[in-house]
Amino acid sequence: MSALYSNRHLDDGDLRSPLISPELVNPKKITMDEMLEKYCGEFGWWQLRNLVLTSLAWLLEGIHVMVMIFADREPAWRCSTSHCSSTAESVCDLEPGSWEWSGGTERSTMSEFGLICGDKFKVGLVQSIFFTGCMIGAGVFGHLSDSKLGRKGSLAMVCILNAIFGILTAFSSDYWIYALLRFLSGFSAGGTGLCAFVLATEPVGQSWRGVAGMSTFYFFSTGIAVVSAIGYFIQPWRSLYIAASIPSVIFIILVLPFLHESPRWCLVRGKLDEAMKTMQKIAVSNGKQNIPYGVILALDSEVNDGVSNFQSDTKEVINGSILDVLRSPVTRIRFLLALSINFFSSVVYYGLSLNAVNLGTNLYFNVALNAVSEMPAYLLTALMLDRLGRKPLAIGTMWFSGIFCLVGSLLKSTDGAWKVVRMVCGLLGIFGIAGTFNLLFVYSMELFPTVVRNAALGCVTQAVHLGAILAPIVVVLGVGVPFAVFGACGIAGGLLVIYLPETLNKPLYDTMDGLKEAETKTRLGSEIGY
Repeated sequence: MSALYSNRHLDDGDLRSPLISPELVNPKKITMDEMLEKYCGEFGWWQLRNLVLTSLAWLLEGIHVMVMIFADREPAWRCSTSHCSSTAESVCDLEPGSWEWSGGTERSTMSEFGLICGDKFKVGLVQSIFFTGCMIGAGVFGHLSDSKLGRKGSLAMVCILNAIFGILTAFSSDYWIYALLRFLSGFSAGGTGLCAFVLATEPVGQSWRGVAGMSTFYFFSTGIAVVSAIGYFIQPWRSLYIAASIPSVIFIILVLPFLHESPRWCLVRGKLDEAMKTMQKIAVSNGKQNIPYGVILALDSEVNDGVSNFQSDTKEVINGSILDVLRSPVTRIRFLLALSINFFSSVVYYGLSLNAVNLGTNLYFNVALNAVSEMPAYLLTALMLDRLGRKPLAIGTMWFSGIFCLVGSLLKSTDGAWKVVRMVCGLLGIFGIAGTFNLLFVYSMELFPTVVRNAALGCVTQAVHLGAILAPIVVVLGVGVPFAVFGACGIAGGLLVIYLPETLNKPLYDTMDGLKEAETKTRLGSEIGY
């Protein structure tokens, strides 16, 4: 019997009190969402604190992902002999030895490793290698966070690895060592946002989950703005990687010790005591009364089936894998659609972000402006998420971004005025796809039950990084072609969203059985006219 409940309400002086309270024999079982709504508070001080602290990891991911824009940039050059023409469009048009890099070769990996002319493709290659690491890491840490390590343990591991690999990158001796360390950095970064998002949002009640989940992306955009500032003041690429890794070290020391494991994960892993202790802390911190005696957490499948064996609840471990997602007709269709939609949105988002190097405007200003343009999108989509629903909002934002990208692809002129117009199209495209990108995390999370949520989201995140792998390759094709590709992806992704179910005001299910039962009831209800 759980020590959490033993004899805490028995009166030692009343010999007539039963030795075992009836509530311990037949406790009242309720789901996590019900307990948050009735006894703990769906979104109070505890959830706000947990959301802010956990989402700081998103800031770290923004830094680690976008630092490549500045480390791999093409620095300025100047003529060093009279045989050099300063009006040349590229150093590839000049005689070797007639020019030099302004400020020395240490400004960029491109200048230090000679990634110019015939080797320029290696810039896009190393960026794709980074996102390949992200794709693999998302799958690995998605599985680990659902199983042995848990949400908090996985987040701790990826943050430690981020700091280690980020600092080691600064000591790369050649291009291929640099590419290897960027792969390893991507491997750890790939699980950062995933673990942080789920850890931040699982303790939030149903009515606040959408807004809370979308708020996490403010931190990612802030990370992009922060790395723009770091890159502006610290331009040598080796120093830049060290400076970009320091925030991860600070997070590990000052933030991680104050985070709690997700009570939903504890519940499905059979750790009822730990889950109930966390729920009690949430209730107290939110100014609520203690959770009533005899009320305990239970999986949705147990509540629906009326299971009454209290002992088994504290011991049972519910396991799930991506194979379970694929076996079920309900989750299989959702899974394949989520993969495709997130892939298309990723191509647009990362492509527009990396495409800043092609716009001919100030790189630092443009990247920072992109980050700032994302924030109003987060606010607007958060305000409309629970009014319009997940599906129409995802369709609208993807098509909004796609249309402006297609407009940008039609602007062929390189004159100053048209550069500004093209930059505005890019900003509006970022605005639209940023709204899509963060609501898709909320949407995708709500499509799958707790027992397989991070495994499914890990694969969805892999699709995101697969799109990010493609994005640098598209960017090196010039100016017009990337915009056309991004526009087509935005339109195609919006069309696929049409086939997803709406999850507005639906609970977060714990088990596959709980989700199947709910889907069956919904289908039967629609068939008889309810």
